[in-house]
Amino acid sequence: MSERLVVIGGDAAGMSAASQARRLKTPGELEIVAFERGHFSSYSACGIPYWVGGDVEERDELIARTPEEHRARDIDLRTRTEVTEVDVPGQRVRTRDLESGTEAWTGFDKLVIATGARPLRPPLPGIDAPGVHGVQTLDDGQALLDSLERTEGRRAVVVGAGYIGVEMAEALLNRGYEVTVLNRGEQPMATLDPDMGRLVHRAMDGLGIRTVGSSAVTKILTGEEGRVRAVATEDAEYPADVVVLGTGVVPETTLARAAGLPLGTYGGLLTDLAMRVRGHENIWAGGDCVEVLDLVSGRERHIALGTHANKHGQVIGSNVGGGYATFPGVVGTAVSKVCDLEIARTGLREKDAREVGLRYVTVTIESTSRAGYYPGAAPMTVKMIAERRTGRLLGVQIVGREGAAKRVDIAAVALTAGMTVEQMTALDLGYAPPFSPVWDPVLIAARKSMAAVRAAG
Repeated sequence: MSERLVVIGGDAAGMSAASQARRLKTPGELEIVAFERGHFSSYSACGIPYWVGGDVEERDELIARTPEEHRARDIDLRTRTEVTEVDVPGQRVRTRDLESGTEAWTGFDKLVIATGARPLRPPLPGIDAPGVHGVQTLDDGQALLDSLERTEGRRAVVVGAGYIGVEMAEALLNRGYEVTVLNRGEQPMATLDPDMGRLVHRAMDGLGIRTVGSSAVTKILTGEEGRVRAVATEDAEYPADVVVLGTGVVPETTLARAAGLPLGTYGGLLTDLAMRVRGHENIWAGGDCVEVLDLVSGRERHIALGTHANKHGQVIGSNVGGGYATFPGVVGTAVSKVCDLEIARTGLREKDAREVGLRYVTVTIESTSRAGYYPGAAPMTVKMIAERRTGRLLGVQIVGREGAAKRVDIAAVALTAGMTVEQMTALDLGYAPPFSPVWDPVLIAARKSMAAVRAAG
């Protein structure tokens, strides 16, 4: 008799797991049933700001594989179906059809939990008013675009200045809106150290995006028809015809918590290297609902990125399908942009290093993306953090123009390999004037970090 795999969640991790398991097991060996409460499957949530901003013309360009395509591959994907309960001892899940309201139980031999993350939606007065939007799913993106079409005014307020916040600020600026970004912290991009965030702040102001730091939102003000008209902080009111929330996400583990599955410090599911939920032989989890090992700090972290989710799915599908794969951990690499400004980081910030008890040195250098004499050379700032005693690389942050962000991959590889900054100086990187100075900016930072480590004894 065949086994049944049930997958909760129809996006990156869930459907990658289902697809990989199907490659390894025939329908006669493994029945696969997947539940997705939205309308879409296997899509790029990371691409939503670029769709909203007009860089991507059609919504469907963000969809890697439709529900119909999954079904054609013998994966029974049921959209608009929400899982409301996981019965671990009984090996079954309760579902509700969101169109008809019908509820049913479905048994499983193996279970994959890929419920993703949910946006933080602060409980503020007016937060649910028309014109206030989160941006997490394709449905959210469509709702925002529909709202922009109906809105006559051209004033937008973005709440939060993390990745989604700055990307949505660019999207709205591209659509001709007057954009204000309100940020609880002093500087945008809290994933950077404040000195590097200050560079982002300055650049956003230069692009015409008003960025207000140390501004905690207290309420959303509405007009006579109940639609948003302004966003209030303790000190001021900011007129708004549309509001976009970029206040971050948390793991969506409501089902897992109710089922008694193990959760970590950040509320994410805890798994072993095979992405199997700890203490449960037949349950796996992956994507934005899990915590993963930070290879630099040695601690568990929650990092919501599609790159990780797809890798998790591949690992899970291989193991469910009778193969073998592991996910060793991450170093925390991420890139973003706002207009022509590129932003990148990997490894630890100064704050992170202090929290885990590491002593460190830092250097910050200014360089260019190409040889200084070559046309189009653009400025770039690189900050590097190294362990004080050993010289081990701990983290890198980069802010600059074209050609800056992807240089962080050099540091990501070095972090994964556990290299010292001295070892990095010997890396044989590609060089030609159109691509880099003779000393690549990352290697300049490594060389100066090596000197700082030696000076620190």
